[in-house]
Amino acid sequence: MIRRLSIRLGITLALAGVMPLHAAEYIDIPAGAFQSVLPGGEDKLRDIEVAAMRMRSEPVSNAEFLTFVKANPEWRRDKVASVFAEARYLDHWPAADAITVEQSPQAVIKVSWFAAQAYCESENARLPSWYEWEYVAAADATRRDARIDPEWRNRILSWYSQTSGGTPGTIGGEANAYGVRDLHGLVWEWVDDFNALMVSADNREQGDPDSLKFCGAGALSMQDRDNYAILMRIAMLSSLQGADVTGNLGFRCVRPNAGAGP
Repeated sequence: MIRRLSIRLGITLALAGVMPLHAAEYIDIPAGAFQSVLPGGEDKLRDIEVAAMRMRSEPVSNAEFLTFVKANPEWRRDKVASVFAEARYLDHWPAADAITVEQSPQAVIKVSWFAAQAYCESENARLPSWYEWEYVAAADATRRDARIDPEWRNRILSWYSQTSGGTPGTIGGEANAYGVRDLHGLVWEWVDDFNALMVSADNREQGDPDSLKFCGAGALSMQDRDNYAILMRIAMLSSLQGADVTGNLGFRCVRPNAGAGP
């Protein structure tokens, strides 16, 4: 109920030409260990230790990013330097400093890595690393690691297999076991170390966006093919440059939290 009222208030203020300041909710994520789908030595799966952190409970919305752009006009689409964002950056907005009522509660898309990182810094945060994102995204509504469940994997794969692009849905899906929403099923998300992910046994294939973008072809050499949907994400992220944007790629932020226990 409170969340619905907040969205209505934000839309009302947007119509008046004033965007509300948003106090993002960050969820405590305890430290822990898990097995990453990224291969380690000799193509074996890696056991990864993840430090405690605080993760945004939801992706950044259009309304939130518009507030950021108005406060930092160098990130407007008509002013941003081309080295930081390609020509399609925020081109789905009706104007450089305006969004529609329908767009307000939707996850922001068509943002570059540079723009996403700048936004996170405005919240005294940063983009998550791949391992941080993968660790939290392994959870379902009740389990912190649901990846062995075929039904869970198939449900996620069915979304990843849909045609890229289109209009993202409204933020606010079911929370996972940590209390984090929309890690799957809404938009794909930038990670801090996107260009360090290895998706092929042949490094010469790394620079070919036609073979990697929005497909899992580059991930076929990986060990854990049962989590193919996650491997598709790795393949796509590895094909991008920092200034690139896509029609279904958004982001969320994380903060350190040394006080959370395992």
